[in-house]
Amino acid sequence: MDTLLRAIEKLIPKKLYRAGQPIYHWLLSFTGAIIYRFPARKLTIIGVTGTKGKTSTTEYIASILEAAGYDTAVSNTIHFKINGDAVPNKYKMSMPGRFFMQHFLYKAVKAGCTHAVVEITSEGAKFYRHKWIWLDAFVFTNLHPEHIESHGSFENYKNAKLSIVPNLLRKDGILLVNANDEHAKDFRRAHNGKTISFSEKDGAPHVVNSSGVMMTYKGVRMQSPLRGTFNLYNMLAAATATSTIGVDAQKIKEGIENVREISGREQRIDHGQPFDVVVDYAHTPDSLEALYDAYKNERKICVLGNTGGGRDTWKRPEMAKIADEHCSHIILTNEDPYDEDPEKIIDEMKEAITKKPYEVILDRREAITRACEMAELGDAVLITGKGTDPYIMGPNGTKTPWSDAEVVHSVLKHLAITKHTRTQTDDQPAEQ
Repeated sequence: MDTLLRAIEKLIPKKLYRAGQPIYHWLLSFTGAIIYRFPARKLTIIGVTGTKGKTSTTEYIASILEAAGYDTAVSNTIHFKINGDAVPNKYKMSMPGRFFMQHFLYKAVKAGCTHAVVEITSEGAKFYRHKWIWLDAFVFTNLHPEHIESHGSFENYKNAKLSIVPNLLRKDGILLVNANDEHAKDFRRAHNGKTISFSEKDGAPHVVNSSGVMMTYKGVRMQSPLRGTFNLYNMLAAATATSTIGVDAQKIKEGIENVREISGREQRIDHGQPFDVVVDYAHTPDSLEALYDAYKNERKICVLGNTGGGRDTWKRPEMAKIADEHCSHIILTNEDPYDEDPEKIIDEMKEAITKKPYEVILDRREAITRACEMAELGDAVLITGKGTDPYIMGPNGTKTPWSDAEVVHSVLKHLAITKHTRTQTDDQPAEQ
């Protein structure tokens, strides 16, 4: 079906296609809902949107629901999971289109799920992928400039997020907003029903340090090994959302503490090396600064790829400037150049680095290897930009299979073997 649709799209003149695109995507979404019998009607659905924290928040919510005994499905940037059976998301879209979302929810119903957690993006909303997915609860995490080229302006980007709010059509649909975000008021105004705010004080007393995050929710103390204030907010968003649908604080604690790692989100990879190695999606200036701040007491070696080709070019010097402020050594590398010259992308970043030493290694594997080889006791190697992205996107639609985490595992294993071999050699008695 998708192959046929793509073939038809190519036959339509571009101007006519763009003009009719909203109706076209609306009809696709509606048709998918009809084919799969409006599966959202048979599920309790929690949606999550925002610039940062969407994926982590959906992971926490799903874990809490599972701890509470609910059969749960979750759709996000990392994977599509139904009752614990997960398939990696290799679409390079957090919220795939066509009939995918309706089919996913249909499969969840068939598998006996009662609850679904869905990451909803501005791109998904722009192309009506969220339509006919009625929400019982909708979480707004935060809003920062992102996808400006795609949407045309920050206001258009925000409006795409706001267009999701009407999906809270159910009688008791609840909107949950981050009270510490300046755009929370816009979401409140867009909803006529019940709105609940969450903020840092809801987790007090709390501690955020190198051991992770400890917070107290409704009198129950809970601990996560994931670092950073941003993870405190993700935990609070999940706790508040699940609390509103009746999950008690002890089950919330169990669900949060069951999340020991989130792939591509402040994901620490340990092979016994005496330094931290972290893979993180960090694709906005705010998220990059938040990650660096979570490792503020370590000497940081930063592998930075920045934005992909042809999009959000304004971020390139901004991200490089943040690295210049926080990192001890910067390695600029390739990420997703698409049809743009990767050296041109890096040149636009280099201009903002004026204080710290940096080097350019276009081959991402070599860049990661170099960073790990440089690291010493107590350092932090922070590899940002791709998270769980499954491909490096090149010119003319080429896709190179990729995993930052797998590359790090391979590099650290090799370094451990090399170190062990050298140690054995050093221990051999000298020839007489």
